[in-house]
Amino acid sequence: AMAAAGAEAGALSRVADVEIDGDGVFKYVLMRVRAAGGPGKDVVRGHGWAEYHADIYERTAQELAQQGLDCECLGGGRLSHRPEERKIHVYGYSVGFGRADHSVTTEKLRTKYPDYEITWADEGY
Repeated sequence: AMAAAGAEAGALSRVADVEIDGDGVFKYVLMRVRAAGGPGKDVVRGHGWAEYHADIYERTAQELAQQGLDCECLGGGRLSHRPEERKIHVYGYSVGFGRADHSVTTEKLRTKYPDYEITWADEGY
């Protein structure tokens, strides 16, 4: 059992904290990913192809399940990513999942994009 737990912990460490599109305005979800029975970590996923927040969540959940990882959605919102200005703004909410904690998302983004100006606001849809 220990070997399996170790493998899952390894899988968790390989899950990127942030995967978002390189440009544009798009929906995002904040998710908590866990190895079975183990500690979890929060990850940000944001993509322009998604018509609904659930589209991102379901696709990511499927990918994670193949690696033996569980996840839950903590909420959603929108990202405005302007690479030419090195700015990301986090705002809005998901009708289905509720509003993500944008401050958590912002911290994750700052780690991935240390040279960006990253802001957030609770208003907006």
